[in-house]
Amino acid sequence: MNADLVTDREDVELAAYDHRPRSAQHVAQESLYDNPRVADASKELLRAIAEVLDIRQVLPRVSEIVKPIVPHDALALQFSDRAGHVTLEASSTADLPAHGWCTDAGEETCIVCDLRRERLVVSANEADAVDALIGAGYRSALIVGSVTQHQMMRLGFFSREEGAYQSQDVPGARHVAEYVAVAVAHEQLAAAERDRAEARVRSERVEARVRALADQGEVLPRGKMVGRSEGWQRVLTRALRVASTDTTVFLRGESGTGKEVVARFIHQASPRKAGPFVAINCAALPEQLLESELFGYERGAFTGAHQAKAGHIDLAARGVLFLDEVSEMSLTAQAKFLRFLQEREFHRLGGTRMQKANVRVIAASNRDLRQAVERGTFREDLFYRLQVFDIHLPALRERISDVPLLADHFLGEFAETLHQGSLRLSDEARDALMAHEWPGNIRELRNALETAAILADGGVIEPRHLSLRAKAVVPPSPHDLAAMERTAIENALRRTDWNKAKTARLLGLSRTQLYGRLRRYGMDNRDHD
Repeated sequence: MNADLVTDREDVELAAYDHRPRSAQHVAQESLYDNPRVADASKELLRAIAEVLDIRQVLPRVSEIVKPIVPHDALALQFSDRAGHVTLEASSTADLPAHGWCTDAGEETCIVCDLRRERLVVSANEADAVDALIGAGYRSALIVGSVTQHQMMRLGFFSREEGAYQSQDVPGARHVAEYVAVAVAHEQLAAAERDRAEARVRSERVEARVRALADQGEVLPRGKMVGRSEGWQRVLTRALRVASTDTTVFLRGESGTGKEVVARFIHQASPRKAGPFVAINCAALPEQLLESELFGYERGAFTGAHQAKAGHIDLAARGVLFLDEVSEMSLTAQAKFLRFLQEREFHRLGGTRMQKANVRVIAASNRDLRQAVERGTFREDLFYRLQVFDIHLPALRERISDVPLLADHFLGEFAETLHQGSLRLSDEARDALMAHEWPGNIRELRNALETAAILADGGVIEPRHLSLRAKAVVPPSPHDLAAMERTAIENALRRTDWNKAKTARLLGLSRTQLYGRLRRYGMDNRDHD
């Protein structure tokens, strides 16, 4: 919208040639920095701008201070980014337009001797600003520009006299502009430091709560957030950061890793915690039933629909809708759900009236959705709508150090529900749990411990009570060095919860060497640091 008040070069030269004598206040032929008035004004200007962080608050005072350097009746300031968007603007008087008097046209200096006569390079919108200047009694202008950090600055001096400015006034104007630019840069640095300090405080709060969660567990309707491993703390950190927003979350991980527990935790840590948490398993319902359960239906929509029924989306209003195993949703249902995600509106089956619902969506899958997109079984546009904020849940074998904590937590629950007093693991049983691969993850661990709690005598669980199915392991040949190396790397990864930096140090390798071996043995597809 803004444009420089730019005259033709010949007009500026004529104005300079025919310029009338200057008043005593003008710097004229004297050296700018040798002039005592300039030095005094500069010191006073520095004191004025050092007292505040917002230059707009002191611009009228700045105007009075710098009049001995560049006489003027009004002063205007504008900052804009590289795209031309105005980021700061101010004026020293109320009758001076704050904007419209300049743009980032690339001119470093602009002198206008008579706003009424000289041809201006402005658009229709900026012409209104020039008319406002003329109407307020301003006749001439001097505008200087500079670059500060990543922004363009324009400082405009406006006078009610014709021909008030000529080329010898430019050094003084630039001198003032340099001081103003320093003040704004100081303001921007202070604001950036405040932002960084606030970010540090938020980060420290998140980290403190993650530590509390890891040490004590967060009580949920369906259990606790139990675990101290680095992989699990990464899950908690990401969950806490996204909880306060309404962002769509996608949870990915093997079956039994606790995706619904994390979804409920996000819900309880969010502003929507007073609203409902509605879960639906997309793999457990056939296509037609899934659509009716999601969107609801009207009376007569299909055989047996004797009355209208609200769907899960309706039920989750002002709360969270959790879609488990979303990869199993049919393409037809995907298309309908995509529209809901985009517009937050939908039709019930058999209905014509548009329904709206204020719902946050958390989706989960134990399958790789990218591969499903490549196979054509999952819509790419829905994939990007769901994977706005991604959280990977590590398999239990990748956070094996959490097994004792989880076991103690589950045994505490079973002791209460089975009325068996206290339950504990023998050292041999604990070692057996730590050595197991847990293909069924936390769900398998819970089931194994529940069975053992029923079978145990005297409250002590032995290995024979666990009924763990041993994995058939073929020991590597003592002459197969590659197999031995792979086994050593895998054991080290398990000991460090798949932390590659720690694994490299444990094995005496650099990270580059470790990554090379992981690629060689096909072990580089795990999503961990």
